[in-house]
Amino acid sequence: MIKNKVVIITGASSGIGAATAMLLANKGAKLVLGARREEKLQQLVNKIKETGGEAVYRVTDVVNSEDNEELVELAKKTFGKVDVIFLNAGLMPNSPLSELKTNEWNQMVDVNIKGVLNGIAAVLPTFKVQKSGHVITTSSVAGLKAYPGGAVYGATKWAVRDLMEVLRMESAQENSHIRTATIYPAAIRTELLNTITDPEFAKGIEQVYDQYQIGPDRIANVVAFAIDQPDDTNVNEFTVGPTDQPW
Repeated sequence: MIKNKVVIITGASSGIGAATAMLLANKGAKLVLGARREEKLQQLVNKIKETGGEAVYRVTDVVNSEDNEELVELAKKTFGKVDVIFLNAGLMPNSPLSELKTNEWNQMVDVNIKGVLNGIAAVLPTFKVQKSGHVITTSSVAGLKAYPGGAVYGATKWAVRDLMEVLRMESAQENSHIRTATIYPAAIRTELLNTITDPEFAKGIEQVYDQYQIGPDRIANVVAFAIDQPDDTNVNEFTVGPTDQPW
């Protein structure tokens, strides 16, 4: 059941995060939204409330561990609990390794790996006390196979894959009843391409997305499906993309 579940979403201001927030709110979930852009968050919360939903937000940089902790506290203070955390924030400034865009490498490590770790660290104590909870992450098909130009991005997403698999296994061993789900999207229409600064690489990947991309609501549907499973059932991985894309 999704109705009345308290769901935290990071990277909530656009794309997959925003689409998921709207869908879950329409299904009766209570949303706690985090992202860096306050204006976008405020607009999304207003839209949810206008359609009869419940939502609050906090400006959140997932790289900052305290921001993650305060987002969890906001959920507990506002709605009394946390049922799900959807760790969706991510960056994809892809480029060939030979370009040595080391600042961008570090940004991806900080957001795509440390951001997920910070979210898990912030919510895990609450989930363990509750003896329930659901951690969902956005990885990528680049977390399943290698692509030229995507070495560092792919490495971060492979790391998320391993991290989430171990979290699932340890939670089962500890009987904490914590569920996990990792989503591996292919070409989904989001702002992800806007972070690519290498002109040649950007042109190539934009052509791929222009040809194949599907809407972020398709991923929102998958998140809702995972949450809606019975508490004793864990669907751990989803690879999702356009039917006609040979990813």
